[in-house]
Amino acid sequence: MTKSATVHSKTRNSLNAGKEIGAKVYQSLGGVPDALVLFASSRHDFQSLLRGVHETCQPKVLVGSSSAGEFTSHAFDEGAVSAVALRSSEMRFNAALGRDLRGDREAAAKEMVRNFKGVANHDFSSKAALVLTDALAGHADDFVEHLTKLTVGEYQLFGGGAGDDAKFTRTHVFFGTEAVPDAAVALEILSNKPIGVGVRHSWEPATPPFRVTAADHMRLISLNNIPAAHVFRDFAAQLGQTFDPSDPIPFFLHNTLGIATPAGFKLRVPLSVNEDASIQCAANVPVGSIVHIMSPRGGSALSATQAAVDQLQGEKPEVALFFDCVATRLRMGREFDFELEKVKDALGEASYAGCNTYGQIARSEGQFSGFHNCTAVVAVFPK
Repeated sequence: MTKSATVHSKTRNSLNAGKEIGAKVYQSLGGVPDALVLFASSRHDFQSLLRGVHETCQPKVLVGSSSAGEFTSHAFDEGAVSAVALRSSEMRFNAALGRDLRGDREAAAKEMVRNFKGVANHDFSSKAALVLTDALAGHADDFVEHLTKLTVGEYQLFGGGAGDDAKFTRTHVFFGTEAVPDAAVALEILSNKPIGVGVRHSWEPATPPFRVTAADHMRLISLNNIPAAHVFRDFAAQLGQTFDPSDPIPFFLHNTLGIATPAGFKLRVPLSVNEDASIQCAANVPVGSIVHIMSPRGGSALSATQAAVDQLQGEKPEVALFFDCVATRLRMGREFDFELEKVKDALGEASYAGCNTYGQIARSEGQFSGFHNCTAVVAVFPK
């Protein structure tokens, strides 16, 4: 049997916010949680926050990250803290950290997986890991690929990139009482009940296909040998919209890039225009890939949640973790509340907590996998 608590704090003092979170968790669960997942605005002093949580509820395992919008079934704020806590007689939890993503992503993945308990353990039919990473370190797709190979594809992966309230300057992951930059953290979850992972976006191609003729990791240089910014400029002119290279975010939030894959389109959010008319993106864009400029249609949170619930094989949902892109929240404004309500409706009596992230992580059978932008990822835990 699994019992959960989803809690939220708007308290500005970091130590007090941590104590509030910890006290609510302890009271709701009637004791110490086996695992606690924490999301916190970059406005907080993370060391004080984590100390407050540990002083009041002493979680056996704590992981989490800085974020860019924090929510639960009952609250959504910026500059806040949200958390999910779990006690379970059937699930086993373990935390693992991988450092120095910028220096060596493969070594960071090996460091993380070396501390997984289930890689060589065949007693559990379901193996999953919540993965939170410093997406600003770059190459998150490559890191997820290393994790997949090192775990021989046996683990469902879900999570996202740590945020810093849309400043895109410095992000942290949480590992026990530590707040660590340039790192990734995982909550390993071993169970004989299934965990459902749904991943969906609602964007559709708005242009004919382009081939990426030049790119340098997250810098998109040219499409069909045309400077990337000129392609977006010409598309904006066709729509009668404004595309200001000095302030392109208002346009990019509604017109993102989709990489064609056999399983669907992986989204990449453009962030800025460089002096050479190249475009800086939020994640890697491979040379030679086929891409489209994409337009939003809506409904990704609901369909992702339904897909996750369907994977529970008849088990009733107890609690969910929900991740969506900060770009989605900025684009939708207060309408993002409607997306949260759809998650709540699809879960029925189960609660959820989560945050807005800098990219989303998902690896689940039958769905497009890897590192995404502007994509809803929902993980549902059974009772």
